[in-house]
Amino acid sequence: MKVAFILSMPNRGSWNGGWSGADKVHAIIKDFAPTKAPPEGSHYYNFGDGWGASVQVNHIDGAKSRELKKKNAGFSGYDWMVDSIVWYGKIMNDAQRKDHIAALEVAK
Repeated sequence: MKVAFILSMPNRGSWNGGWSGADKVHAIIKDFAPTKAPPEGSHYYNFGDGWGASVQVNHIDGAKSRELKKKNAGFSGYDWMVDSIVWYGKIMNDAQRKDHIAALEVAK
């Protein structure tokens, strides 16, 4: 099963309220076994400085995958958000992941 992760910046703390990548497609496409694919939906991350990122997760077919790959401008260095969604089910930064893992260890 192909899964597309699409990045957008719905909250922008820039001087002009814009994001230089807003007019481009920012996608990562991954293959998963059907039982291992993350569910479709939107994941939001607040950077705490007026900026906020959204990653939309969509299950797609081969034709949509090819279309996205042709238009893709890269993920602007936010690949870690996709990894976090895949591993933890939500976007977490390094400190949040450490806290999450520590809490799991305590619960054992």
